[in-house]
Amino acid sequence: MAGRAYSTDAVVLRSMRLGEADRVLHLYTRARGRVGAVAKGVRKTMSRFGGRLEPLSHVELILHRGRGELETVTAAQLVDSHHDTREDYYRFSVGMIGAEAMLRLFSEQEPNERAFTAVTRFLELLDEAPHSADRPALDPLGLAFQLKLLWLSGYLPHVSGCTECGAEGDPLVGYSPRSGGAVCARCAPAAEALALSADGIAGIAALLAQPLADAVPLGLSERSRRDALRLVTASYEYHGGFRLRTLSA
Repeated sequence: MAGRAYSTDAVVLRSMRLGEADRVLHLYTRARGRVGAVAKGVRKTMSRFGGRLEPLSHVELILHRGRGELETVTAAQLVDSHHDTREDYYRFSVGMIGAEAMLRLFSEQEPNERAFTAVTRFLELLDEAPHSADRPALDPLGLAFQLKLLWLSGYLPHVSGCTECGAEGDPLVGYSPRSGGAVCARCAPAAEALALSADGIAGIAALLAQPLADAVPLGLSERSRRDALRLVTASYEYHGGFRLRTLSA
């Protein structure tokens, strides 16, 4: 039985009630990627876990692998509660968009060090990020993180040239999920492209090229951010067949 227990860093992506005192946790772990686990008695007043397993918390866990699909949390220590993010509606909303994107794009029990580093860095930056948009869905840090996740999951949007004809000098006017990138005016109709502005394509390219920490200082226009959101949602629908509920909140 002892061999079934292991220790790992993890980020709590989602938490759901189970029975009278337990919670089911959706975790992204350094050791095994996406993991589902039960935290027993966590909702009791005297729970030994206290507030350590709240959504967006970065924790160090000991997990026990039983016979069922869900593992069991046997110990939890906080690495970073991300209290500032969880206590601010705007930041928390941006964080939960990122968490749902992780859940949908990385659904396998397979370790991905780059994905784990990306989500922990995203949450660190979010703690001090300004309110940079009218809607959390248009937050530049949140959009940059989602674009990075598409990249890491194998769906990198190519925006340096037309992905249909290969032309690099012609103006790009849209994004084709089928082709996986931007397209020129000549190819857009056949590629069933989503219309994007030149400013939007340039903004998307900048968000992909720059570190997450530079997303806010880029000072992207609202049009650029709206175009980035359209690209992200179109990629989710085409490649994964899903929409993020948190983007419509």
